[in-house]
Amino acid sequence: MSRVAALRVAYALLTLSVLVLDQATKAIVTKRLLLYSSTPVIPGLFHITLVTNRGALFGWFHELADPYRGALFTVVPILAILLMLVFQYRTTINDAVTQSGLALILGGALGNLVDRLRLGYVIDFLDVFIGDRHWPAFNVADSCICIGVALLVIDLLARGWHRQPALPPGS
Repeated sequence: MSRVAALRVAYALLTLSVLVLDQATKAIVTKRLLLYSSTPVIPGLFHITLVTNRGALFGWFHELADPYRGALFTVVPILAILLMLVFQYRTTINDAVTQSGLALILGGALGNLVDRLRLGYVIDFLDVFIGDRHWPAFNVADSCICIGVALLVIDLLARGWHRQPALPPGS
């Protein structure tokens, strides 16, 4: 196997790992908790709380009518997944930070899309808060998407806005 092929497989495995970890943690939580129930992990800071999210981005657009919401939250993730695949292909394989960021975003998008296609909503369970101020509940897929975006932003800032042209695909 060539070095390029080996790296492509490694990034694909990172994507697959995010998808599997996301779905596995959601399965464990839904098996052990009732909807809206909560288990303290760090009292006063972090609980596992089972909730569903019919919206996007921390519940935005959850009030949108069902036929439109379902279509929007299926089509947009599919387009994002296709875009991530194009970016992965067009980014030099040796660009580890960018490729890793894209793989994390892709795995997270796939994890949440599986929920939407299978259930019609996304399962969230990570509940971070201080006092009565809660961050919206999230999941492993959401975390990986955020980490992936952070990697892309950090990489962009580290290289500066005037990045050198990318090498041809597969180089």
